[in-house]
Amino acid sequence: MAKYSEEGGGDAELDRMFRALADGTRRAMVARLVHGPASVSQLAEPFAMALPTVVQHLRVLEEARIVSSEKVGRVRTYQLVPDALVPANTWIVAQRRPQESRLDRLGDYLTRTSQDQKD
Repeated sequence: MAKYSEEGGGDAELDRMFRALADGTRRAMVARLVHGPASVSQLAEPFAMALPTVVQHLRVLEEARIVSSEKVGRVRTYQLVPDALVPANTWIVAQRRPQESRLDRLGDYLTRTSQDQKD
């Protein structure tokens, strides 16, 4: 597999986060955890899958440092890690800025061209 420089997207933490969020089931679990902590069985409710499979998904999210867990007695509860998604958001915003700048310049050009044709 090719290795990339940091500016090319080779940041292991970011790679792990995007890999974890690439799965729709895991994104749904993150969306549920936005509303507060939940047990494994609560997180498993909307899915037609065995609990060990749910736990595997949660393990991926935990390894990506998106969620953390705590076990009290026999119940393991998961919660979102505060600001866990900030690195992904920062990366996405950084990629969006050049595109927005180009679109702004295109808009300016089209406005000038339209005004020139009216004159």
